[in-house]
Amino acid sequence: MIFAVIKLKHIIAAVLALVLISAVCFFAPRTASVFLVNGREVPIYSVERADNKIALTFDCAWNDDDIDIILDTLDKYNCKATFFAVGDWAEKYSDSLKKISERGHEIGNHSYNHADYTQMSAEEIISDLDKCDAVIESVTGTKPYLMRAPSGGYNDTVIRAADASGRVYIQWSVDGIDYGDADAQEIYDRTVKNTQAGDIILIHNGTKNTANILPKILEALECKYEFATISELIYKDNYIIDNTGKQIEK
Repeated sequence: MIFAVIKLKHIIAAVLALVLISAVCFFAPRTASVFLVNGREVPIYSVERADNKIALTFDCAWNDDDIDIILDTLDKYNCKATFFAVGDWAEKYSDSLKKISERGHEIGNHSYNHADYTQMSAEEIISDLDKCDAVIESVTGTKPYLMRAPSGGYNDTVIRAADASGRVYIQWSVDGIDYGDADAQEIYDRTVKNTQAGDIILIHNGTKNTANILPKILEALECKYEFATISELIYKDNYIIDNTGKQIEK
């Protein structure tokens, strides 16, 4: 009986120690861009802000037919955005990528050729990201540190590869779902009605209606929010992340 009591005390002590260690690991200030939530690595989806900043992001993977229109619209509304460019898009449309950079917008890595990262090893992912980085840097003179996986598809391997290579993985909290034949008014409704301070909005260039509805979107958002690039929105250190992927400053 005495042995059983002692053993039970040891078990309870071990459990308490494990809980304490887990709490410290989760809640301590971190500089990494990902966190374990329910055993899974989670990147940044949004940011808790005391101000009203939001970030508009474009994924560039298809064509560059609307880049000039988009850039002119962003200038008109004094909006600096973050463009996540696919490497082979950057090679094919290097002039457009250079325009994006020269107009003061931020550029992130969206893989080299939009492969499914969830089916790749960490080494393959890093090699692919490096290849895209090299293209972007050769055109703009700046090597990106932000990345977004193709189609936003990730698992622990994808996120750990990004983090191990010094990159910050950025998802999104508001999806315009603007690709294909998406209706302009529906794109507007999804982006404007669902946006709150600290949100990261995803839309695309090279679509049927995004460039056309963009002025209306920006006009509605500028009344409530301050546009920021991802680098201006996120915290670089001393933060945690909750189970929704919201980055919170410590």
